[in-house]
Amino acid sequence: MRSRTLLAKMGLTAVLICISIIFIFPFYWMLVSSFRDLGEIFTQKLTLLPKNPQLTNYVRLVTEKPFFRWYLNSLIFVVGYVAIGVFICSLGGYAFAKYRFRFQNFLFLLIIIGHMLPVHMQLIPLFIILTKTKLINTYTGLILPMTPNPMGIFLVRQYMVGLDDSLIDSARIDGASEWRIFFKIIMPVSRPVIAALAILLALFAWNDLLWPLTVMRTENMFTLSVGLASMIGLYRPEYGLVMAGSTLSVLPIVIFFLFMQRHFITGITAGSVKG
Repeated sequence: MRSRTLLAKMGLTAVLICISIIFIFPFYWMLVSSFRDLGEIFTQKLTLLPKNPQLTNYVRLVTEKPFFRWYLNSLIFVVGYVAIGVFICSLGGYAFAKYRFRFQNFLFLLIIIGHMLPVHMQLIPLFIILTKTKLINTYTGLILPMTPNPMGIFLVRQYMVGLDDSLIDSARIDGASEWRIFFKIIMPVSRPVIAALAILLALFAWNDLLWPLTVMRTENMFTLSVGLASMIGLYRPEYGLVMAGSTLSVLPIVIFFLFMQRHFITGITAGSVKG
């Protein structure tokens, strides 16, 4: 019996290792290709290591392209989107979880339906609004329209439904205001779901291409995703630069996820079973 269990564990481990290699290999190939010249990238002979490693792609990336400005634009987008998005989604989730008001279920259903609508349906109306308000090619126009996130409201609501109402009632009896209850009681005990939401919003903002491409008009205002896409031209794609830029762009979000993964797993798990 023990031998069968051991064999089963070994087989499962082998399968998971193979799956991990499949997922990791594209990132490894991206990293290795960033140290190759264009001729070696397009060679027919497959090699796992570059023959003549060089930093030419990285040097060209920072000297020929406004790469650091793209980095800054992406950081501003992520920080603004996460900060405002977490605040709005937390308020919305708290309201739907702990308050009772008319048309509550109907309004929550509308939010869920809004999450089902593809973003492509929103592009033209939002672009017209931003054009009339002169917010095209601005950080405000890039961040604000995307902050009310239906998925975030749903996630926070599902978590906060399971919070004990006695905490809120006792705070009200002690004379605490609704804002004080929200910031001093609800937010601290909701750290897992807030961390999970922050990671999801950060991943979305960092990787988003369509919305920044719609809003930002000049090269200096491009985010990383738009800037990297702009280097893939019709006649001479700069794949070496793209690989170098992609390698540098992946690092912050990977570090952020590794730092927050414990909270992310806790928040997602708790939000899936409560409510």
